[in-house]
Amino acid sequence: MIRLLSREDRGPLRDLVVATGVFTEEEVEIALELIDAVLGVPEQTDYIIRVCEEEGKVAGYYCVGPTPATEGTFDLYWVAVDPALHGKGIGRALDDHACELIRGMSGRLIIAETSSLPRYSKTRDFYVRRGYTEIAKIADYYRPGDDLVVYGKYLT
Repeated sequence: MIRLLSREDRGPLRDLVVATGVFTEEEVEIALELIDAVLGVPEQTDYIIRVCEEEGKVAGYYCVGPTPATEGTFDLYWVAVDPALHGKGIGRALDDHACELIRGMSGRLIIAETSSLPRYSKTRDFYVRRGYTEIAKIADYYRPGDDLVVYGKYLT
C-alpha cells in the first residue's frame, strides 16, 4: 500500500534510510529535512512524499517535486526501500506510483541524480532497469573521485 506521509513515519523512515548503508550522515539529515518540510507545511508543493507500507510497517518511500522554472520536469529526490525487503518489487511499485503521480500533474520528465561511487551501483542499476537513461555525468562533483550521474525518464 502506498499512502501519504504521516508524522509517525519520521522515525521509521530515518531508520530505513540509515539501514540502506548507502547514505552519509549528511544525506540522512537532508532526507529528514525534506520529510520535516512536508510534515511541517503540508500545503507546500515543493516536495511530495509517499510511503509504502507492508504488513503495517514502513517498507519504502519516495520524494519528488516539480523542478523550479521548468514546464513539466520533476526531480526524484529520494527513493529508498528497506534492505530486508529488496527484490520484492517495492522499488518498482514506488517508481510506478511516482510516475503516475507526476503524469497526473502534467509532468513529462523525471530527473534523478546519484553518485558514481561503487556503493551506489544498485541505485544506478535500478534507474536503468526502470527506464531511466544516463543523460549527464559531472566528474568530481560531490568530491574528488565522486561524480554526479544524472538520469532522466520521459513520461510521454
